[in-house]
Amino acid sequence: MKICSFAAIKGGVGKTTLTFNFGEWLVSNGNRVLLIDGDHQCSLSQTYDIFKAKGTIANIFLQNNENVDFIRIKENLDLISSSLELEEISEDLQTQSNKELILWMWFADNFEILSKYDYIIFDSHPDFSTITKNIVAVSDVIFSPIEPSEYGFTSKDNLNARFEELKKNLIDVRSRETFITASKYFIGNRIKHHTNSSREFIKTVKDEKDVIALIPEKELFNRSTLDRTPIFNMRNDKIIEQKNKIFFEELKKIFTILKEKIDMAGDYIG
Repeated sequence: MKICSFAAIKGGVGKTTLTFNFGEWLVSNGNRVLLIDGDHQCSLSQTYDIFKAKGTIANIFLQNNENVDFIRIKENLDLISSSLELEEISEDLQTQSNKELILWMWFADNFEILSKYDYIIFDSHPDFSTITKNIVAVSDVIFSPIEPSEYGFTSKDNLNARFEELKKNLIDVRSRETFITASKYFIGNRIKHHTNSSREFIKTVKDEKDVIALIPEKELFNRSTLDRTPIFNMRNDKIIEQKNKIFFEELKKIFTILKEKIDMAGDYIG
């Protein structure tokens, strides 16, 4: 079982699109995948037409002994949906001890059920709230999309700083080792090669080892969640395949890189 999350400080950078398509790609390659929607906006859940008030990820953080529903999307793909209440729950947790480890403890308690999946993938809200910190704590790998803009670099630095602070503060008092063991990588997204901002972005990140991929701007990819169609399923249309063959091959290489980074990381220890 490997756990990865798509996280970012800035919204609108393509987290849900990446989570949806990467998860579907893993399934298409024979893997058992669990998607977990950790964003109170519920975008990933709604991509699958899931609108639930009970049995959501909120139950984990409420610790109310109610069951969490593992929704079967299709063979080898399940989903734990999000809840609109998640933002309020995150605020209510501020005075609770071990508030950043609630999800970690739930994983430990449900390790037998969760271990049947090859990959567990989180979509998170664009912030570094208590809920997001919980997601970071259980992750083996964190992928953070950034866009070619001044704020893109600022959000990268911001996430790095908050990640290091959490890593320093969330310590096992017995071993004195941190609970935060995830590897962290950045993905340049929506790169428009004909614009000055994108060219400058590519030049700037060229030698940054934590930037592992650059995804070109492609409306077909951006709309995949709105159309509720995984990007690689679109290849079944011969006209779309012919017009976008280079993009499909490039995205396949990028997803392969992401999978390799996850496979190289240490397993979650329950």
